[in-house]
Parts: sequence; structure tokens; C-alpha cells
Amino acid sequence: MSTPTVDPTFYRSPAEAIAAPREKLAYVVTFDRAAQRPDALAVVDTDPDSAEHGRVVGWVDLPTTGDELHHFGWNACSSAFAHAGHHTEGLQRRYLLLPGLRSSHIHVYDTQPDPKQPRLVRTIPADELASRAGYSRPHTLHCGPDGIYLSCLGSANGSDGPGGIAVLDHDTFEVVRAWETDRGPQHLAYDAWWHLNQNTLISSEWGTPSMIEDGVVPELLLGNQYGHALHFWDLTEGKHVQRVELGPEHQMVLELRPSHDPNATWGFAGVVISTEDLSASVWRWHRDADQWKADKVITIPAEKAETDQLPPALQPFGAVPPLVTDINLSVDDRFLYVSCWGTGELKQYDVSDPARPRETGAVRLGGITERLPHPAAPDLPLAGGPQMVEVSRDGRRIYLTNSLYGAWDDQFYPDGVGAWMARLATDPERGRLTVDESFFLHGDDFRGRRAHQIRLQGGDASSDSYCYAGT
Repeated sequence: MSTPTVDPTFYRSPAEAIAAPREKLAYVVTFDRAAQRPDALAVVDTDPDSAEHGRVVGWVDLPTTGDELHHFGWNACSSAFAHAGHHTEGLQRRYLLLPGLRSSHIHVYDTQPDPKQPRLVRTIPADELASRAGYSRPHTLHCGPDGIYLSCLGSANGSDGPGGIAVLDHDTFEVVRAWETDRGPQHLAYDAWWHLNQNTLISSEWGTPSMIEDGVVPELLLGNQYGHALHFWDLTEGKHVQRVELGPEHQMVLELRPSHDPNATWGFAGVVISTEDLSASVWRWHRDADQWKADKVITIPAEKAETDQLPPALQPFGAVPPLVTDINLSVDDRFLYVSCWGTGELKQYDVSDPARPRETGAVRLGGITERLPHPAAPDLPLAGGPQMVEVSRDGRRIYLTNSLYGAWDDQFYPDGVGAWMARLATDPERGRLTVDESFFLHGDDFRGRRAHQIRLQGGDASSDSYCYAGT
């Protein structure tokens, strides 16, 4: 009888993850905005030594339509070393769970035996999520203590909240329960992450289903009705501990990126827009004695533009807001990447001192007004901009896709957003960013679907939390 072994893509520390072999495949969720064709999971070859480098080498259509795939994730990651009841021996980073943000269905794909051709092994219907956890509109998932944590924007059957977190069984993927035992003042939901060694979960705020599904609602935005706070929870008990207000003008607190060092007590949150001046911002949360605090450490101003260059939603303002829609922190906690989907810019900051980020690089592709092309196709204006950003474990490669969310794509890029995926190169010691001209997917590569989130084979900077600080 063979002895089960620990999955080699489970890393005890950030340093171990950084030293591991590079990714050879990227998984990308794509969706059909018209909901006439199935959404799909695309597999992209990222190995520069492969004859198929930079191409889609696997494609799996979902069995349904109208799901709108958005965020997705692995069934297990490096944090499994610390999870009670999660048997590390024999456990594998094998299954990808794909939530449908509009349908509330969750499709589970097995990436073995052929990682280029994942197989559908289970579908979790919307009514199971609603009846067992009381939630709908699943958004982000992470492998966590006691199960897989799935943040959801709506309550049962798509109603307007409160949103929260559903727990799924690690092995069967059945919906077990709602995670919260005492939600306190929390109502709006979006992302959720944690400091495992601090027994702390952090959650952020976007909006309820009716606030997002047809695009930004101007009256709600200008009335400061979208999310503008962080919430801190007791991870073991599911109890709300503290609400940290960022200010009502700081609308849509989205992506959370805690430090990878398991002994640290800080992280970053991205804020889409300020209703005072259309700027975007990044905030650092940190523990101060027995309280959590948050400080704005990065402000990115709006850029003036001619009215005829702007979509109708922005013409009254005469400017392009950066629209920070994603952030990502390198595994060594050295560099923070900030996507400005409105202006078409990806910014890189040295956050060696997380309280004082220092910009070290930037690249522009697309953008509402500039439509800057990729150097591999200099005659092709790009719509959309750097949106979802994923960082390789070793910090040398940055992957980008350009679609945000169907209704919002249409609002800010009304002539069409298309679909593209790019890769940047960087030096993990000194920073700086350059566009990799050998890697650019666009046009028919995604078969008429829009490309959203990326997951890298073996894990990436935003899918794992670590249990040990040393090697």
C-alpha cells in the first residue's frame, strides 16, 4: 500500500513558496455577457519553454448559461497545515470551485488527471446555498479553518442582504452553514481574508445584488450608500469584533490583501472611488494594542479628460477616475500592485514599510480615454484596463485581465470591452515593470467571452495563507 504524501504545492512558509518551481499553467474564468453561450474555464500555457506558450491549451464549457463567472479558487492551499480536521496527508490542491455571481450556482472542476482538461465533478445549486447558509451571489472563496469559506453578496434567493460567508465541507463541497454567529452591524459584504495566527478574519463591503447588478447606481454612489468600512471578526467563533469606518466618501471597499507573514498584523484594502474628488485609495489596516485601525496610505487622483472622450456616466465630471478594482501583494510582502481600471494603469509600490508605500513602477494598457495598445499589437487599441491582477509566487511575473463585471464594463466602456490577458515582468528586488511582448491573448483566444480572474497552477500570491514564518 502506498503512503499518502503531502501535496508539494503546500508550502509551510512564504519563503518556501517563493523557492518552488514556477507555474506552467494559468486557469482563467471567462463569461458570455449576453448569457447565450456557457461561461467557460480556460487553461493557458505559461511555460516559456513550451511550443504552446501564451496560448489557450484547454477549454471547458459550463453546463449552464447566465452564471457570470467572477472569482474562483482552490479547494485547498498552504493554510491546510493549520486547519483542524483537515487531513494534510493525501490532501491535494486539485479542485477549482467556480461560483456564478449571477446564477448563485457553484461548479466544481477536478484538474486531475489532466490539468489541461479539468472535469466537472459536482454542481452546488443556488437553492442549496440559500437553504443551508441563507446566502446568494457567491463571490470569493478561500480554503480555511473548518471548511471552504465563500463570501456572498446577497441573502437567500438574491435578496438584498445581509451578505456574509457560507462554509462548505472540505471534502464533499456540500454547503454546511452560515459562518457568522453574531454579525453585529455588518450588512454589506464583498471580500474576506484573515490573519490565521491572530484568530482574525477581515471582511470588506461592496453592495447588495440590487446595488451592483445593473451597474453603478449614481444616486447610491453620490449618496455614499456603497460600502465604506472594514470589519474584524473572531475567526474561530464567527463573531463580529470591530467595525472600522473609512469615511462615507470612500465608496466600495473591495479587495483585501493581508500580509503573508503569519506573524504580522497588517494588510491592505483597495477603495474604488471617493465621491469628493473621484480619486481612488489604498488603506493599511493594523493592530494597535487591542484595537484594529486603518490609515489611507495611497491616494491616486482622477485625470482630467475632454467630455467627448468620456462615457455618459462620467461626462458630468470631466475626468477619468482611476477606479482601483484590484490589488495584489507579492508573497514576500515587498511589492503591492494596484490596478486602475479606469485610467488603464497598473501601479507598483514598494511596501517594505507598509505605512509608507513608495511607487516604483507603472504600466499602462487600455484605459477609458487612451486605449493604449499592447506592444505585441501596436495597431490594436485596447478597451478595458488592467483589472484582475495575479502575482506569481516568486514575484517575477504579473498576470492581468481586463474585464470587471458585465454591467460595469458596459457602463464605463459602452463601445465594448473585448477580452485580453497580458503578462508583465518585474525584478523582485528592485521593482520596475515591463510588458512581456511574448505573452498577449486577445481577439478570438477566449472565443468571444470576457476574461476575468486568474489562478496559477500550484498557487499564487492571492490564493494562499501561510502557517509558519521561517523556511
